[in-house]
Parts: sequence; C-alpha cells; structure tokens
Amino acid sequence: MISSKPLIGGNTGCVKALLVLPAALLLVACSAAEPNRAPAPEASSPTSEVASAQTPSPAATPARRGPTQSPKVTKPPHPISVQALINKKYDGRDLKVGRLLADHGAYKRYIITYRGDGLTISGVMNVPDGKGPFPVLVLNHGYIDPDSYSPGQGMLREHDYLARHGYVVLHTDYRGHASSDIDKNVGYELRLPYAVDTINAVKAVKSSKLPFLDKERVGWLGRSMGGGVTLTALVAQPDLVDAAVIYASVSSLAADNWKQFYRPSEDRARINRRMARTYGLPDDSPEFWRAASSRPYLDRVTEPLLVHHGIQDDTCPIRWSAATVKALEVAGKDVTFVKYGGEGHTFQRQWQRSIERTVDFLDKHLD
Repeated sequence: MISSKPLIGGNTGCVKALLVLPAALLLVACSAAEPNRAPAPEASSPTSEVASAQTPSPAATPARRGPTQSPKVTKPPHPISVQALINKKYDGRDLKVGRLLADHGAYKRYIITYRGDGLTISGVMNVPDGKGPFPVLVLNHGYIDPDSYSPGQGMLREHDYLARHGYVVLHTDYRGHASSDIDKNVGYELRLPYAVDTINAVKAVKSSKLPFLDKERVGWLGRSMGGGVTLTALVAQPDLVDAAVIYASVSSLAADNWKQFYRPSEDRARINRRMARTYGLPDDSPEFWRAASSRPYLDRVTEPLLVHHGIQDDTCPIRWSAATVKALEVAGKDVTFVKYGGEGHTFQRQWQRSIERTVDFLDKHLD
C-alpha cells in the first residue's frame, strides 16, 4: 500500500474555476486559468514536507468481482461507454508540423495537426533545441469553452518547463477546439471522444517519421478535465505510453462530474429532459453512468501514475483523487499520490515543487 502525507505549505489563495455551461454540453469538467508565462522557481519552505509513496505490492485476487475489476462483457457495449472505447480501433497518423509560432531560445513552438477517427485534430508542439530524439509528452488540457479556446490553450507553465527540460510537448486541441474538426455530438457522449483524440495523438507520434521524436519514450500529462481524459485513455489503451501524470483531476466516476458541474436552470431544462429521456440521470440509470466511467476499469492500467491534488481544491474535490488512488491501490497498481496543503485547483505557491517532482518521475519512467 502507498503511504502519503500532505505537504504543508503557505496559505495560498485558491482560485475557483467558474464554469458556465453552454446548452449543447452535458458533462462540463473544470478548468483553471493558466498564467501566460512560467513562474520563477519558488524557494523551499522550511515547513514543507514531501509526501512519499512506494510502489504497492499487487493485491490478492478477490474471491468475487470487486469495484476495480473490469466488468465482464456479455453483450455489445453501449456506444457511450468505456468498453466501447476499449473495443475501438485507433488510427492516429499523419502528424505534421506547421508554421513556427515562437522561438523561445531553448525550444521552438509550432502548430501541428494529425489525423484520427475520421477527423483532423490540431494542436501545438514545443520542440527542444538540439539533436534529439527527445521523449514526448502528450498534454490533455482542462475544460475551456470551445468557443473561446485558442490553439494550445491551458497548461502554459507545463509547456514551457517541460520543453526546457528536454521533452517534446504535444498539446492536443480536442475535437471542436481551435482548428480541429467539429464533432457536434461530443457533449452528449460525455466527452469520451476526447480520450479518442489523445490516444490518436500518441498513435500519430509512434507512427511518425519525424527524427526528433523518441517514439519509445512517450507519456501523458493531464489536468482537471484532462486528468479524467488521461484516466480514460489509460484504461482504453493499456501499454500505449510509459507513464502518466495528472493534476487536480475530475472524478473517475462520470456521475460525480455530472452532479458537480451541471447546474440546472430554466434555460437548461431542455438538456435535463433530453438526458433523462435518452440515458436517464445518474440516480435513475446508475449502470449507464458507471459504464461511462474509468473507475470500474482501473485494473487495466499498466503504466506508473503520479497524482497531484491540492487539499483545498473546491472545484475538483481531493476526495475524488483519493477514491481513484484507492481503487488503483486495490488493483495493485503503481501509483503515487501527493497532496498539497494550502493549494486550490490551479496550484500557485507549490506549483514549482509539483513540476520538479513531475520531471523526476518522468525522467525515471521515460528513461
């Protein structure tokens, strides 16, 4: 089992993400405003304590099916389900580097596109200067209204820091974002297709002939909604990447996210009626909502996973990550859980510590 202790830090002001859900969207996960530049390194606090974790020993096989064992499939899965993603064929390909956006000295930033699932998906890529090949991180961003989203938006601190530490950073614009092709059904598919987009991004990296990409060293990093996207991708396509990191993730249960982020109102009554009529709401159709969740399938995860979460996060409560980590532990998975005292959803004072720990973790597992 994993032992973890909270980091004790300064009393940082928390920024709560304010989400306004468009009428076409069902499950709106949280996002955080990102600074426009990487912050200066923070001095270590003498009162800070680093939470440690050891790789757990595999749990004994339970006598009956437990909450983290993948359900036995006896009939074709619902098309909006994690099992449907498990059965799906992925065809990510044709990764192309487009125009140069910026030269930051240590790395260059480009527009990119790739193909998959019948769509063209856009994104940005930071490429370190040097010969390479470099390990690759595919980044999965949190919720940002697609109508206001710009290419590569979100996680700008991570973009910069990771590229300066020798990683190619590929930030995927999910379908319907920036220049990516539109999928009008994604909201009513509980955003599960975003996992398809990030899986295809990795597939496109691995099939690419770009010489600076090390196709044998690839990882995922996601935050907030992107943490949920990462968890779904890990269970849908085990053994595809070498390691994964998530920050302040949404719940691994779809019903939790619906209840947290859907705010009924008069102008959204139509969505409520359509949801109830089509699938049933969580209290009415628990089997549908569980099948659309990654948690029942966490026994499929094969990669080591690092989970960061702020104790004062009131957008994506830390109990969600705690429950996800517990399910992974029960399944005998290699998971490290680090809690940050005084931190809210966006990570402020202790972000530097978190990203240093992230690089140490990735350096170890993407060697």
